[in-house]
Amino acid sequence: MKKTLKVGVIQQSNTAEVEKNRLNLIEKVKKLSSEGAELVVLQELHDSLYFCQVESTDNFDLAVDLNGAECDMYAQTAKACGVVLVTSMFEKRATGLYHNTAVVYEKDGSVAGRYRKMHIPDDPAYYEKFYFTPGDMGFEPIQTSVGKLGVLVCWDQWYPEAARLMALKGADMLIYPTAIGWESSDTDAEKMRQQNAWQTVQRGHAVANGLPVITVNRVGHEDDPSGQTNGIQFWGSSFVAGPQGEMLELLSDEKEEIAVVEVSLERSECVRRIWPFLRDRRIDFYGDIVKRYRD
Repeated sequence: MKKTLKVGVIQQSNTAEVEKNRLNLIEKVKKLSSEGAELVVLQELHDSLYFCQVESTDNFDLAVDLNGAECDMYAQTAKACGVVLVTSMFEKRATGLYHNTAVVYEKDGSVAGRYRKMHIPDDPAYYEKFYFTPGDMGFEPIQTSVGKLGVLVCWDQWYPEAARLMALKGADMLIYPTAIGWESSDTDAEKMRQQNAWQTVQRGHAVANGLPVITVNRVGHEDDPSGQTNGIQFWGSSFVAGPQGEMLELLSDEKEEIAVVEVSLERSECVRRIWPFLRDRRIDFYGDIVKRYRD
């Protein structure tokens, strides 16, 4: 394995024009590739607006066949640019069966692997349970030419169990395509608490597992079609952290940005030697972790 990896991240504001969003992303992948990126990560549900602000059966029209033309466009982009590409799709698996699915394309355009989002939120303005069936593929890292990718999606980032299971299966890094932001009625103090918590928990996954973390969020305001709320201000702040939680790159919280970040693939070995958390786990006493609650 190489000693370092150049990671490209794309933080984008989306519109209702799906084709325009896709073309914008492809142009940015090309630019990052020209700047040396070997792995490019896109944000969650990057083709469209974040449609989960409302429950509407019409939005199922946005779902795609993972073997269809929409996904082939990303496969061809990965091949043309010679990058490993992490995408996030609204998957139509069958009639009436849909998932929130990350698809990873290898440098030759082939599918390296897929991950179906396991933890599905159901909160005001994040009505994802209406749309997505929970994943059934487990927490399996995806082997690629640039390393073993522990790909998770958005709400998964709050769960240390998911990160740990990826690490225990040999993931070289944790990757989180994301869509998260503020409701405008929140106070400034509450907004800051939420954003800090979001970043802190993921940097904690980096520390606890001795792995780099790559998190890519959308940015900008998106209206609530129902008018029930004032919409979501997606806070961007995409970042790359090293295996001690150190911040390697932090993007803007209010505008589109792309970046190429050099990540050491040797630091995890060094960190795990001085902080041998995996060695000291008391696995013989963790049986109750699979319970909903220890009544």
